[in-house]
Amino acid sequence: MKVWEKELFGRKLRLEYGKVAKQSLGSVVLTYNQSTILVTADAEEEPVKGGDFFPLTVEFQEKFYAVGKIPGGFIKREGKPSDEAILAARLIDRPIRPLFPENFYNEVQVIVTVFSMLGDDSIETWGITGASLALNLSPIPFNGLVAGVRIGYVDGQFIVFPTQEELKRSKMDIVVAGTKEALTMVEGEALEVSEEEMVKALMFAQDAIKEIIAFEEEILLDFNIEKWEIEEERVPAEFIQDYLSLIDEDELKNTLLTQGKKNRDKAIAKYKEDVKNKFEEEFLDKWGESFYTEKFSFLNRAFEDKLQKTMRGLIINENRRVDGRGVDDIREITCEVGLIPRVHGSGLFTRGETQSLAVVTLGASMDVQLVDTIFSDEEKRFMLHYNFPPFSTGEVKRLRGVSRREIGHGHLAERAHKNLIPSDMEFPYTIRVVSEILESNGSSSMASVCSASLALMDAGVPIKKHVAGIAMGLVFEEDRFVILTDILGMEDHLGDMDFKVAGTREGITAFQMDVKTNRIDEEVLKIALEKAKIGRLKILDLMYETITEPRKELASEVPIIKVINIPVSKIGEVIGPSGRVIKEISEIYDVEIYIEPDGRVKVNGRNLEKVNGAVKYIKDLTEEVESGKIFEGTVKRVENYGIFVEVLPGKVGMLHKSNLKDKLDTFKIGDKVKVEVLSVEDQGKFQLKQLKEE
Repeated sequence: MKVWEKELFGRKLRLEYGKVAKQSLGSVVLTYNQSTILVTADAEEEPVKGGDFFPLTVEFQEKFYAVGKIPGGFIKREGKPSDEAILAARLIDRPIRPLFPENFYNEVQVIVTVFSMLGDDSIETWGITGASLALNLSPIPFNGLVAGVRIGYVDGQFIVFPTQEELKRSKMDIVVAGTKEALTMVEGEALEVSEEEMVKALMFAQDAIKEIIAFEEEILLDFNIEKWEIEEERVPAEFIQDYLSLIDEDELKNTLLTQGKKNRDKAIAKYKEDVKNKFEEEFLDKWGESFYTEKFSFLNRAFEDKLQKTMRGLIINENRRVDGRGVDDIREITCEVGLIPRVHGSGLFTRGETQSLAVVTLGASMDVQLVDTIFSDEEKRFMLHYNFPPFSTGEVKRLRGVSRREIGHGHLAERAHKNLIPSDMEFPYTIRVVSEILESNGSSSMASVCSASLALMDAGVPIKKHVAGIAMGLVFEEDRFVILTDILGMEDHLGDMDFKVAGTREGITAFQMDVKTNRIDEEVLKIALEKAKIGRLKILDLMYETITEPRKELASEVPIIKVINIPVSKIGEVIGPSGRVIKEISEIYDVEIYIEPDGRVKVNGRNLEKVNGAVKYIKDLTEEVESGKIFEGTVKRVENYGIFVEVLPGKVGMLHKSNLKDKLDTFKIGDKVKVEVLSVEDQGKFQLKQLKEE
């Protein structure tokens, strides 16, 4: 067993190797402050036959014992991963995936198991460093070292691994991953920070990452791990050259420049088939049918490489993109609101061949999402869910559960808005936004940000500003690079960076970056962020032209919610013994009533008159009877010495005949009478006098 310890960012980092999980190919126990994870890395020794993608899976196993909790619900054990666990797994997957060799097709699994967790320690972020070490301590081929940090921004100062208390005051909450040379991933949210502040945060994060990686390097000096050799299947170079000789550069360019995603895909597929047929005509006898069939996958890869090089050449050398735009151009955008009847709010955002329909539903307190994970135990009143059906790309696939990608994209769009959503005190509704992706060709998550903003204003949610998002790309060739505004799916797939920025006119609210190159420096980041701002402002102008501010009135289908405050000491009176009083009010007025511990009472119903009636009843029930107050009461009992009048629910006072303006024998039970409180005695008894109606 080996142990290494180091003080990092004000807390102790401890790493253990060789004590547990020794049958894994690589494993490490990482403890930062009071949080501990086990990270294991395993792989199959043989590659997937005929594989053309890298089969990596990353799992983040949350254990409720790690935070001293027993899982809620009927089954008291951990079940399927929560959204938070899936997001943590994606956070670890994205920076390590590009560091595996290109031609490595063995199935690899990285599992992060949480043994103990303190929220201040951001243990999911340390999972990136743990995965890096576990892979490097294993025989699995892995190119380099990677680490991750969480960055906050409090009172003008950047903080590495901020505490939960610091995050409450922070203008920024981002997770940044990278190697010693460059940043590879960013994910997070901000309170309308400037582009300059974001660049400074990323450079600050890079320095912190280098500090962690230096410690990783120190650890690995104690080992001499023999890595698996990748048995790279080879073919004669002449085989590939014969195939490439049949590809006409100009014809391939023209094929790439076919307008429309579906048309372009068909044109490329047809051209690829034509080249294949030509090869069979001219070279099949030379290479033999058996060899050709067995090695055909190499020709497929050669075509994809040629396609990528040609597309990138168009951008770098000719300033042309496959859809005919210049590098800074945004596709045509249309915005619509209020297009679906009966829903509470809707917005349709179309940008080129990407289209998102957002629908808003406003609900009551009972509609909040109860979050029960190791990360949090709370009620969530703003949700943004993202759906990516197969028809959005013209495909046929089975509809299964929500994918990890859908959870990740929805989470990013939600973060773009969440800090601008009005508080429960300002707007007492639970808010759910659903983004339905109807077409997709480039950054449907950023389209979801825009459609959600339109729909929220259409629903009358009092957000003060629109939020828009845009995806940027990057192409590096030798010493030149080009930043692309509003990238297509093909540019994302064949380019070097996917860089998403969401925000208002005032600043950035959400940020995500995934990089496939180690050449992202401060200059590239500055240019990319500045171009993203220009693009974002153009989109915001179009959104404001569509709807400038939230609608003043909610849709008729929205439930009516009225909020009042009562003294905390009166909560018991409203609830009543065994809940009798609150049930009675709910049944009489056909409403739902929610009482917060601080005395806030929400009354929810469909009929305004009944909601107002319930509100008045609760106010009356909790109002104090004081001398001098005037009420219109109801006669409850008539005696020969006077009458008993109920002035508030359950509060009956004595109106002596000497204080009557009318004759005693004119009163009967149920009559209304205007009275003034003369005096209040011990134990809540009080005396009244009659006032004449004017």
